[in-house]
Amino acid sequence: MTDHTIVLIPGLICDRTVWAPVLDQLGPDVVVADLTSQSDITDMARDCLALAEGRLRVAGHSMGARVALEMARMAPNRIDRLALLDTGIHPLKDGEREKREEIVAFAHANGMQALCDRWLPGMVHPDRHGDADLMDALTAMVLRQTPDIHARQIKALVNRPDAAAYLREIACPVLLMVGRQDSWSPVSQHEDMLALLPDARLVVIEDAGHFAPVERPTETAAALVPFLQEDTSL
Repeated sequence: MTDHTIVLIPGLICDRTVWAPVLDQLGPDVVVADLTSQSDITDMARDCLALAEGRLRVAGHSMGARVALEMARMAPNRIDRLALLDTGIHPLKDGEREKREEIVAFAHANGMQALCDRWLPGMVHPDRHGDADLMDALTAMVLRQTPDIHARQIKALVNRPDAAAYLREIACPVLLMVGRQDSWSPVSQHEDMLALLPDARLVVIEDAGHFAPVERPTETAAALVPFLQEDTSL
């Protein structure tokens, strides 16, 4: 039994599938968050903090990493370590609200399969589009979601907090990870975070896109698992 709980947080229209490659390596003291009912990043963070008592080590992917950062803002004394994968801290960009509103309407009008066909390929390294096992698993994950879940999560992202405003105050160790070919959350965004965080390091996963944890599970686990499991009591 450890003195902390590991909390894994999936991103937009994602679930525990994103964390499947590392789950069996992290031991029993790990929980995977469910972000399907909330429509606000702060509410997501509050619910994640309530998943376990005591100290937490938190890993978030994409939107889930923004939730992890909000947890660190709300309860800094409870967060031992943060792993932030394929994410960013930038505020709402010009035209982003309108683009996101359009894709929410698209999902409601056309369904999740159509949304998956439109959205998923750009999230994965082009060389992996022919990997049936990978693409089938990610497609099944998206199809477990609904247009209403998608709409709630998009609302949370559109109204996201300004994480850059408090990044310098995060004192715990931080592991930044990103796929080299992540076009949605590029390496440069993680370099921006690295420059602001007091205690952070950056690992770039080669030949991977936005879904680096499942595109390159061995490489991801090699960095993430030791970071989350390290014994700091010695």
